[in-house]
Amino acid sequence: MKYIVAIEKGETNYGAYVPDLPGCIAVGKSVDEVEERIRGAIEFHLKGLREDGIEIPEPSIYREVEVQ
Repeated sequence: MKYIVAIEKGETNYGAYVPDLPGCIAVGKSVDEVEERIRGAIEFHLKGLREDGIEIPEPSIYREVEVQ
């Protein structure tokens, strides 16, 4: 599965979250670090949902919109 991940730059680090998986977040000092951490957070989140017998949400469809 491929989930949309939003990465935001803060004052001292980067944060990431998954809109389709509420509560699935990660923080890192670089984009690479936060990407690695959110990947692990997604795996952990999905494992917890499976263990609790909760249906795994399907990833949303997304489009990039270019504006000028």
